[in-house]
Amino acid sequence: MGRIFKPKPVNLTIGILTKIPELLPETGKALEASFGTIDLKSDVLPFYFTDYYREEMGEGIRRQFYSFEKLISPDEIAIIKVQTNTLEEVIAASMKYPVKRPVNIDPGYLNESRLILASTKDFSHRIYLQHGIYAEVTLNYRRGGYESFPWTFPDYKSSEYQNFFLQTRALYVKKLKEGM
Repeated sequence: MGRIFKPKPVNLTIGILTKIPELLPETGKALEASFGTIDLKSDVLPFYFTDYYREEMGEGIRRQFYSFEKLISPDEIAIIKVQTNTLEEVIAASMKYPVKRPVNIDPGYLNESRLILASTKDFSHRIYLQHGIYAEVTLNYRRGGYESFPWTFPDYKSSEYQNFFLQTRALYVKKLKEGM
């Protein structure tokens, strides 16, 4: 019989989609209030991979990723997704923005071997966690880089995204060595 062990902590990452530039720092501050200090930010990247969000969010969508300093337990990701969905709803309900969905907040985590994303949508490759939240392995780390799967979103296959995750992974490994 295998022994049961507590999993290693993981590195929380959150991606934000918006066409409203001021929402990136505002949302970042709200996320820091909930999850602690952001220790790494990606560049603000154009989002041109799909038209999926266009009707709700408009044209000219941009994405920015954040890595958080404090490591989390992997089982926290479901609650974090519920919290980020609530933040999205609060921002939309403010009615301050000219689109139905001003921001999309996508939490996930990475460890040495993979990137996991949380979702409210069930599908064949997703596993139910709790509170209406599912998880999927989106990228696999192997031989110094990330590999995708047939279900990996096209933007997550891009070199810009993967470069951010490689930087985050290096930071994560350093945190583990330092006992953070």
